[in-house]
Amino acid sequence: MKLFRNSRGISIILLLSVLTLLVAILSMNVGKMNLSPLEVLKVITGEGTSKQNLIVFEFRLPRIVLSVLVGIGMGISGCIMQSLLKNDMASPGTLGISSGSGLFVLLYITLFASEGLLSPIILPGLAFAGGLTAAFLIFMFAFRRGRDISPTGLILTGVAMGSGYSALSLLLTLRLDKQQYDFALRWQAGDLWGDDWNYIMVLLPWVLAICFYVFYRSNTLNTLNLGNQTASGLGVAIKREFIGLTIAAVALASGSVALGGNFFFVGMVSPHLARRLVGPNHKLLLPTTALVGSLVILIADTLTRTISFGADIPTGIIITILVTPYFLYLLSKAS
Repeated sequence: MKLFRNSRGISIILLLSVLTLLVAILSMNVGKMNLSPLEVLKVITGEGTSKQNLIVFEFRLPRIVLSVLVGIGMGISGCIMQSLLKNDMASPGTLGISSGSGLFVLLYITLFASEGLLSPIILPGLAFAGGLTAAFLIFMFAFRRGRDISPTGLILTGVAMGSGYSALSLLLTLRLDKQQYDFALRWQAGDLWGDDWNYIMVLLPWVLAICFYVFYRSNTLNTLNLGNQTASGLGVAIKREFIGLTIAAVALASGSVALGGNFFFVGMVSPHLARRLVGPNHKLLLPTTALVGSLVILIADTLTRTISFGADIPTGIIITILVTPYFLYLLSKAS
């Protein structure tokens, strides 16, 4: 039975990988300037025109790679949080981590970022510092001496803190000039603005290195799912693993938020969908979550670039429209 489940899970991962590749190829073909599959193939083989090379390598491919990285980061971050807290509603958004990261990024934009100062290195670092600060404050306010932290209490604290961060972020946006204000507004709505190879080459090793660590700890996550007492009896250093995995989740969410904006629902819905597909085994759940998160953002971004909505709509708004019904379904189950 276990072999069957593993085989089914591997098949689903392969199917999602192929589907992600097909959506990425489709995304390279469509947009305001359509390219045929043959033209894209010529570009890939080095036979494309300078105009075709510009469209694929400088506009579409960086955006596709960024979509995949942000989807992986937000999805796996949400998966870690849901597993550690044993609550399907946990995510970087509901815990206020994304809002904390966003506040620090907005502080940087407000105080320092004139043209040319949106550093690809400084932004993820600041977002990580903001996310880590938010996580520390949330755990501190939810902590009760002599008692285990309640996942529900932690999420409610995160929602309250997130509302406070959002209010401070709104206050900061009032100090921005028009160009900075437009950037901040789109970024808060979930805009894949960092689609530049300089930014991507910073985010890529960031995401890959942390994902490698999380995959390496997949057995630990499986053991923690059995309950703290059982995990402790099996020799797991619960506090150390909890802190290490929490920092990894914050780092993944913060890097994604810094360059892709606040994709609130991706970190919550992707792990839940993945769990329905492959079950709770993190060796299968983590890669499936990464692929589902990537697919959600890729499909939404392709729609925003293909369909005319009468305005330049941020990708995050399309994602919100697509997954809100499922979010309401989760809420109805949780109540």
